[in-house]
Amino acid sequence: MAILEILEFPDPRLRTLAQPVQEVDDRIRNIVDDMFETMYEAPGIGLAATQVNVHERIITIDVSEDKTEPLVFINPEIKVLEGELETMQEGCLSVPGFYEDVTRIEHCLVNALGRDGRPFEMECRGLLAVCIQHEIDHLEGKLMVDYISPLKRKRIKDKLEKKHKLEARQGKD
Repeated sequence: MAILEILEFPDPRLRTLAQPVQEVDDRIRNIVDDMFETMYEAPGIGLAATQVNVHERIITIDVSEDKTEPLVFINPEIKVLEGELETMQEGCLSVPGFYEDVTRIEHCLVNALGRDGRPFEMECRGLLAVCIQHEIDHLEGKLMVDYISPLKRKRIKDKLEKKHKLEARQGKD
């Protein structure tokens, strides 16, 4: 297993539309394993393959307190179920250090393939529902900053670009 580099906003690769996985094989399972290792190390509760520059429809999630409930969603499709909208402070491994209010549906149904390649269906509520929607957005090339005002988005972009330039300079020294 390996820890992968997480792309950070405003990297244009984060806007790439992820392609469906054609076959769940050892290559895909290795990507899943690397994604879990990367997600736990970061630390985060969800990671989309797009965030690690793999443009296939793969998501890893673990919203448990003790990180013992890993979930894999390959080629996920979401269906909104009845329920209310919920506004939560969201953070993102690709937008480090920033948390913004995002409103999403709090109850959904997800159809996907598991790590074994078998189809499954899962009803999601609360934090899990918010997380799966956040990660599916990544597969569609959408980020949490797309839900905030253009002014806030520009401020975040400017701060992260400044951070990236500083890190690049320090790396050359």
